[in-house]
Amino acid sequence: MSGINTGWRFKTRPGLDYLLSNVGPPLYEVVLFTHEDGANLYSIVDGIDPKGVLSYRLFRDSTNYINGTHVKDLSCLNRDLSKTIIVDCDPYAVQLQPQNALCLPSWKGKNDDKLYHLSNFLKAVATSGVEDVRDVLNHYSRYDDPLKAFTEKQKSINKQASTKEQPKPSLVKKLNRYK
Repeated sequence: MSGINTGWRFKTRPGLDYLLSNVGPPLYEVVLFTHEDGANLYSIVDGIDPKGVLSYRLFRDSTNYINGTHVKDLSCLNRDLSKTIIVDCDPYAVQLQPQNALCLPSWKGKNDDKLYHLSNFLKAVATSGVEDVRDVLNHYSRYDDPLKAFTEKQKSINKQASTKEQPKPSLVKKLNRYK
């Protein structure tokens, strides 16, 4: 949004601070990889990452231009792709390694909780000890909304765990006889 008196204004998606504070080192090496021009964004990125969570900032000059789209190539990062997740809103931007991608819906400036759910998802992947993150991403890519599917699965697991912890009513009655 722009105006003569106000210049450009940028909004951050709800949950960005939460995401950066929860998935940065030691869980993940967090890298900004955008198709935007760095000259226009560098000061904005400084503002959204005042604690320096972002290890690297990769801009348009780090992408490949393929069929009219700036495409991000993870193979150029010199990282183990079995441990690499790229989060993007554009499936074409991650077309070279779609098995490493988690695509979120674009943010339209309204309140949403996607980055909170993304943080929980990434923490779970990092702490679960999976050998290859692509297996997890492949599983959740079957859903229209992978983060919603993950959140529902976690709720189900938590519910099962809480019911296992509570003694069954018949057992409670039997135990109460011995008080």
